[in-house]
Amino acid sequence: MSPNYHIRPATAQDLPAILYLAEATWAPTYHSILSREQVAYMFGEIYAEEALARQMQEGQTFLLLLEDNRPIGFAAYSAKSETEAIYKLNKLYLLPECQGKGYGKALLSAVEAAAKHRGARLLDLNVNRHNKAKQFYERCGYRVHAQEDIPIGPFWMNDYVMRKPL
Repeated sequence: MSPNYHIRPATAQDLPAILYLAEATWAPTYHSILSREQVAYMFGEIYAEEALARQMQEGQTFLLLLEDNRPIGFAAYSAKSETEAIYKLNKLYLLPECQGKGYGKALLSAVEAAAKHRGARLLDLNVNRHNKAKQFYERCGYRVHAQEDIPIGPFWMNDYVMRKPL
């Protein structure tokens, strides 16, 4: 991990950078576990610039990770259940060439600290049951809490819900 990295909150002005990162990470992440049609459909639903702007307006906080001032990753989180102090990691993606260098852990730690600062006692996330990222989350202290099959258009997201006490 380069000493020249930093993580900062993202704003609407960062949407082009987030979209660029999503385009560079989405297909490599899911091409081996989802059909091409499902990858394209979900990307359109979640990562169209209007969808990202709506997610920000609806309360998702985005963080941008930069190395030498170049965006290389992002995360998003939001309150899941404020009455129970549960927050949710909605997204965490790094450029493929930047994976395995400690950046994912740094970005995840930033989300955990920010959620805890806002009163979270637990942080949940969903991960596809066939996504190798599950092992990364387990190494970071997350455990499978439940399984969900979530409809998205004509497709299904078959996920584990993982949870970590903060």
